[in-house]
Amino acid sequence: MTFHDFIKDGAGWAVERKDPLFVHQYLEVDQVRLSSPTRPEPFEWTVCHRKAGVVVAAQSPGGGFVLVRQERVPVRATLWEFPAGQIDQGGVHEWQTIVDTGLRELGEEAGFELGAGGEVVSMHHFLSSPGFTDEHCYQLWVKGAVPAARGMQLDPNEAILEVRLFSWLELQAMVLAGEIRDANTLCCLARLGAILAAPQKGAVQEL
Repeated sequence: MTFHDFIKDGAGWAVERKDPLFVHQYLEVDQVRLSSPTRPEPFEWTVCHRKAGVVVAAQSPGGGFVLVRQERVPVRATLWEFPAGQIDQGGVHEWQTIVDTGLRELGEEAGFELGAGGEVVSMHHFLSSPGFTDEHCYQLWVKGAVPAARGMQLDPNEAILEVRLFSWLELQAMVLAGEIRDANTLCCLARLGAILAAPQKGAVQEL
């Protein structure tokens, strides 16, 4: 099974053997024997392969950011998060595929869409836990997000209890208070904060 072609063997990296331990439509766990630039003698590692994801920082024309309050089974908690989801297609992920996935999740989970004159800005990607998985998540800043006429269209396995707009200062307060604690949202906020604080973008306080 191939979830993506994001990881490539660079100079000094060589995979000698890969033995699947668990295979599922959402993840694959392999025992890998390989060598690396600092370890030329082959060694073993357990690697979890996951589909790539897309997380969306959607901002309304009025400046508010869209968050959903979602029930998360593994941690037995309900969390405020940016809308996010996995890329279904395997192989190489082109820009349009990433955008389509992000806008799909924004519509399904939050009932928002890209408005007329809106813009989708790439904020690159982050690695969720590179010590054991190749999972990575692309970050999008959707400027000009508006409520969609069709509303939310949740997957049967999703439990989203609330959708709200938050100001930038409210988001910062939620981070400080520990109310926002999922990696997708925290990483996206960190990247967005760096972009907004850059001289050519103006200070974060302008939001």
